[in-house]
Amino acid sequence: MIQPLAGIRVCSLAINLPGPLAAARLVALGATMVKIEPPGGDPLAAASPAWYAELHSRIDVRTLDLKAPAAREQLYAVLAAADLLITASRPAALARLGLAWPALQARYPALSQVAIVGHAGSQADQPGHDLTYQAAADLLDPPHLPRALLADSAGAERAVSTALALLLARGRSGAGGYAEVALAAVAWDFAAPLRHGLTRPGGLLGGGLPSYGLYRAADGWLALAALEQAFQQQLSRTLDLPALTQEALAAVFRTRPAAEWAAWAADHGLPLVVLPGMPPEA
Repeated sequence: MIQPLAGIRVCSLAINLPGPLAAARLVALGATMVKIEPPGGDPLAAASPAWYAELHSRIDVRTLDLKAPAAREQLYAVLAAADLLITASRPAALARLGLAWPALQARYPALSQVAIVGHAGSQADQPGHDLTYQAAADLLDPPHLPRALLADSAGAERAVSTALALLLARGRSGAGGYAEVALAAVAWDFAAPLRHGLTRPGGLLGGGLPSYGLYRAADGWLALAALEQAFQQQLSRTLDLPALTQEALAAVFRTRPAAEWAAWAADHGLPLVVLPGMPPEA
């Protein structure tokens, strides 16, 4: 893999998600990473030890109590050699530690910071987590909890792209820069297909197009995504269905096991996959 960030040194103070996701991605791009964790560690390590280990396999993790002056001096030594700082604390908490951006900028003029926050600007100290960000963006289906941490995962990617932009700008000007990544705003951005009607019930990608949906097979569920006209024509021709209605497709897919449909789709170049672990009547 291309390592465009080789030689770039990053310090992360970000525990939980999405900080570790962003850190792992930057390391995969070639950056060297030092992560400072509090004495209690990163809660992700307790919640998902295997995932924590995967994300931190190439990161130098150090434990420091930044409330202690001696520990802050150790952090300052790391920052003096760093190109980029990633934080995921509320601004008020960073200020109490003497790590507000104006102080950092004065002390390390070439350092850039990506501050992952819940809400933008004056609301950055407002608490929240992935669930609340998704809820505010109308991405939940009560009473079901989301199966993907969309705001955190998308926020990590946004943090990475923001970091790359800051590093690029520093390469041109020589001066470090600061940028916030607000997870609530990221969730709002990723809810655009819903707001614009594409994924709402009855929308084109929300059940309104029969060739784009979920169907029961004889022993499981199938995801069919024949969105383009060429796929729809191929589907109609190979299934001998003059009209691709939900009723007609549901009836034909129930006649064979899911694995047979997957093989059939591969043979005919159609976008269809089997949903793993789903019982037939779920």
